[in-house]
Amino acid sequence: MRFIWQHHQWPLFTWQDNALVSLLSKIRKQQGKILADLHLLGVGNQVQVYTEEAIKTSEIEGEKLDLESVRSSVAQRLGLKHVSVSVQHRNVDGLVEMLLDATSRWNSALTLKRLCGWHAALIPSGHSGFKKIQVGKLRTSHEAMRVVSGRIGKEKIHFEAPPGDRVAKEMSLFLKWWKSSEGQTDGLIRAAIAHFYFVTIHPFEDGNGRIARAITDMAVAQDEQKGTRYYSLSSQIMKRRKAYYEVLERCQKGSGDITGWLQWFLELVGHTLDEVELNLNKSRVTGDFWKRNRNVTLNDRQRKVLQTLLDFEPMGFEGGLTNRKYVGLTRASRESAKRDLADLEEKGLIHRSEAGGRSISYSLVKK
Repeated sequence: MRFIWQHHQWPLFTWQDNALVSLLSKIRKQQGKILADLHLLGVGNQVQVYTEEAIKTSEIEGEKLDLESVRSSVAQRLGLKHVSVSVQHRNVDGLVEMLLDATSRWNSALTLKRLCGWHAALIPSGHSGFKKIQVGKLRTSHEAMRVVSGRIGKEKIHFEAPPGDRVAKEMSLFLKWWKSSEGQTDGLIRAAIAHFYFVTIHPFEDGNGRIARAITDMAVAQDEQKGTRYYSLSSQIMKRRKAYYEVLERCQKGSGDITGWLQWFLELVGHTLDEVELNLNKSRVTGDFWKRNRNVTLNDRQRKVLQTLLDFEPMGFEGGLTNRKYVGLTRASRESAKRDLADLEEKGLIHRSEAGGRSISYSLVKK
């Protein structure tokens, strides 16, 4: 019995609570603080998060998507007007539709029909590479579904999924578990289990990882009872892609204890929330700055440069703002840049560095 689904207790998962309690407690405190300040993030953040999620969940699987095509698809589906429309790709639109459906309709039932619809949207061509596959249907083939690496003849089998004739039953059990576990299991633990459970069944011929991550987002949305996302888990997974596959493989070769996977997942959420806090702090600093200086007269060049400096907070603009950088950012003449900088300094919006002469630079006055 090499894989978890071959053990007699499958699909009964176990874990060690004492390894997760402190992590979970820290995350819940972070969540509470962040959710109270989400009003600071505008609709632009939604476009950014869904775009990042679409790009990264595909990149994890080795697929590169066109950034502008994804951003355009997201913006259109969020109902934003005056959005520049780039060339549309059916696979991009299908992926974006799945991600938005998973979170915006978090309180709708997760059914086999819905999952098959996601799969059909995800792979509109009906091909995985050059291979024709079943789209919108569970796999039934007797051919083993394996995750392998290495050259032909010396392959290493990292994982083998349940055979095709078991998939329908396994998915029936998964969907029953999904329904019964809501409100009974901690929401983040449930999200992690759902991810692991689904990707272990591997019910489709392709797209299982992307659908598993969409299911995870849906579980998190149910936990928070919010139909919008304010962070991308896939972007964090991509940063730790090797570790992601390693911890999945270890637990998929175990007997049912998935403490290692749950711990890794919660740490991932923690890293994600750390980044959200940084973004919220940046939004807070930006909002306070413009509110404080709302009556200050500025030209368009000055506004653009000040916003650029704010975008680099809290780390600050590397090397400080110089006359040369001002010219580069605004395409103004050197004399215009010199006058603009002197005016900003006189108005108390930037201050000069200690160094003098040719090395003069400026930084933002935040308070």
